Amino acid sequence: MTAAGPLSYKVFLLPGWLDSGPTHWQSRWEALHGFERIQQDDWIWPRRGDWMARLDDVLLATPEPTVLVAHSLGCQLIAAWAAHSRHTGRVKAALLVAPPDTEHEGMAPNLFNWRPIVRQQLPFASILVMSTNDPFCATDRAIAMATDWGAELVSIGDRGHINDESGLDGWPEGIALLDRLTDRAFR
Repeated sequence: MTAAGPLSYKVFLLPGWLDSGPTHWQSRWEALHGFERIQQDDWIWPRRGDWMARLDDVLLATPEPTVLVAHSLGCQLIAAWAAHSRHTGRVKAALLVAPPDTEHEGMAPNLFNWRPIVRQQLPFASILVMSTNDPFCATDRAIAMATDWGAELVSIGDRGHINDESGLDGWPEGIALLDRLTDRAFR
């Protein structure tokens, strides 16, 4: 996908709460592969409706088919957006990495408006990537989200929140998962 030349689709990166820093795998993918990050107006106090509207606006302005690559709260964004948008046909696939359990009692108050978690099946191909020691989501909760969303579940073992602290660098294994997902979505 990334080395074979120009893509016939657009890849958008959806960071989570507080955005993805310069050493995060999403930032590396942006630099290495030319994927585009969707910027939000408020990374500190994210409002679900505002983030959903921003995603809709970006997708409506994009003529080619799209693939979404979400980390953390970006996964919850995709689920909420897909349940409410009339434009889900513009998305062909979604890679959902380390979704947080926003219903957990210890979740930061900044994320309370992301409750309840939207649990409708996604209308496009998806893979949910989880870590078995994610501090923001217990394994059973990640499995339940994958099941509810109809996503293929991939566990990468003990990798924390699958972020810049996880030692992934450019995360070539993640690119391989994205390739597998897009191969399935564009068959």
